[in-house]
Amino acid sequence: MKSNFAIFIKLLFVQCLAIGCVSQGFDFFYFVQQWPGSYCDTKQSCCYPTTGKPETDFGIHGLWPNYNDGSYPSNCDPDSPFHQSEISDLISRMQTSWPSLACPSSNGSAFWSHEWEKHGTCSESDLDQHGYFEAALSLKDKVDLLQILKSSGIQADGRSYSKSSISEAIRGATGYAPGIECNVDASGNSQLYQIYLCVDTSGSNLIKCPVLPNGRCSSIVDFPSF
Repeated sequence: MKSNFAIFIKLLFVQCLAIGCVSQGFDFFYFVQQWPGSYCDTKQSCCYPTTGKPETDFGIHGLWPNYNDGSYPSNCDPDSPFHQSEISDLISRMQTSWPSLACPSSNGSAFWSHEWEKHGTCSESDLDQHGYFEAALSLKDKVDLLQILKSSGIQADGRSYSKSSISEAIRGATGYAPGIECNVDASGNSQLYQIYLCVDTSGSNLIKCPVLPNGRCSSIVDFPSF
């Protein structure tokens, strides 16, 4: 009996290898949007996509599976590469809401491929490739950060604002405190760069963040134009 059980386990293991079984589990997503003005206003600079300058708006950086302790899985399924054909109906929305500002200029596919293979494959237990990108786009439509900040008198005009006022504006509009990440411009000034919101494992609903990232911000941050 034990021998038969051992054979069964071995066969199951071999079958799992053959079909690319991947252990996947995570506690929540970070939904991350970045301000293009801050991406470009650094020593590194930026390159506009081959489709031209993106809209003056926050762009998606990614939808990242995370654990409650602050760690995260990555590159979970090497047998599940990015295929742009699987999101062909989303491309126009991707180019608007999820543009790449990396140099050299590109059509965005390398950026999307990186996000899927590093982060998206770790959510395959809940979202397939199409569902993953569609979920991020839907969240972008749901959370209009630029309008939220404008409604609180926070404009992308190069002026400085308190980090707390930015956080409170977003918390007031969404019901949840965001994570705020800053970078520095060529002169070393802290500037608003990325906003993190937490989402449940379905990729649909905002939730209270179990842990917020260390955003490296000073109490006063610049909000550069784009």
